[in-house]
Amino acid sequence: MLGPDAASEAGARASLLRNGNVPRFAAARVCMAFGMQMQNVAIGWHVYAVTGSALALGLVGLFQFLPTILLVLLTGHAADRFDRRRIAILSLLVQAAASVALLAFAMDPGAGVWPIYALVFVLGAARAFSAPALSALLPNIVEARQFPRAVALVGTMNELAMSGGPAAGGLLLLWSSAAPFAIAAALVLVAAGLLLGLAVPRTARAHAATPDVGRLLGGFVYLGRNRFLLATISLDLFAVLLGGVTALLPIYARDILLVGPAGYGLLRAGPAVGSLVVGAALAQWPLRRHVGAIMLWCVAGYGAATLLFAVSTSFTLSMAAMVALGGFDMVSVVIRHTMVQIATPDEMRGRVSAINFVFIGASNQLGDFESGVAAALLGAVGAALLGGTGTILVVLLWAWLFPELRRADELGPKPS
Repeated sequence: MLGPDAASEAGARASLLRNGNVPRFAAARVCMAFGMQMQNVAIGWHVYAVTGSALALGLVGLFQFLPTILLVLLTGHAADRFDRRRIAILSLLVQAAASVALLAFAMDPGAGVWPIYALVFVLGAARAFSAPALSALLPNIVEARQFPRAVALVGTMNELAMSGGPAAGGLLLLWSSAAPFAIAAALVLVAAGLLLGLAVPRTARAHAATPDVGRLLGGFVYLGRNRFLLATISLDLFAVLLGGVTALLPIYARDILLVGPAGYGLLRAGPAVGSLVVGAALAQWPLRRHVGAIMLWCVAGYGAATLLFAVSTSFTLSMAAMVALGGFDMVSVVIRHTMVQIATPDEMRGRVSAINFVFIGASNQLGDFESGVAAALLGAVGAALLGGTGTILVVLLWAWLFPELRRADELGPKPS
């Protein structure tokens, strides 16, 4: 017989799954993540095959990140003023069109890499609009008390796709260089159809207001006044910016581990596997106490896993490091995303989510650029060692600069 707490937990899980919006939203995110991860593997492999350059791999990340920072004021304002679901759907249609164009250029090696960079920029611009809209939409389709569990559930499903997507992309590359792009376009269209069927409350559709400078900058002002949120978001930015090794994986797969495109796909899938396992555990047993200290330790673990990957010449050990890296990262993702959404008023969520997405994009795509530049100067192993060390140093610095992060106890304060 279940005790009161266990019965309450079971009831909360059942109630969340009975909300038809949540499975539909999660399925849309799965399709998006699976398709885009598959496509990212194909882009990285194609660019390195054509150029043989670590810097060229880094430029893929830079061109993907640039629209995120250039459009941050517009994307956040759009998510707060207009129908968030409609913004996401239109953005997905643009992404599908870009995938079809990438397919054409991937089949023509003589076209070079600059058309690829241009289309990656378009993909980045579309994601710059869809990411804050989707992030701000989730709190509108679940109850506040269920939101941390919903974040973990959606995140787990997302990581399931992100683990399968790269592996599938690597295997498809053995068959056809065009297949990952075609399937990615189809999956993004399926995601748009799923979002079209969401039942969205009126409160999520628009917060009409004249777009003046103060409103456009409101997200930055809000974060500047909330040191805990600022610490949470910026910790992830600098830790993953330095510690990310995704851009180096084609080099490791081809030149160090000698595992080819299939092994490359598995390495890309490794972090998502770790995130999937940890996300499933957090959906079952949400974090209750000491969330700040847990986040700091897990980001330090991310750096340690990066150092292990840097020195490994064994594919098995490298895979284990990538899985551990993803598991540590998932803890900080759940804490950061939950805090950003729960601690932010609904009329501000789009702008704050857009800034959060800039920080995530900086840590991932700009981190890829940093890795490419560092690898061009220090070699792939030197770049990974530098990144892992830098991540651990960032954790120590943030624990000192932001004592409120170190002392944070419960997850999910009320909006201020």
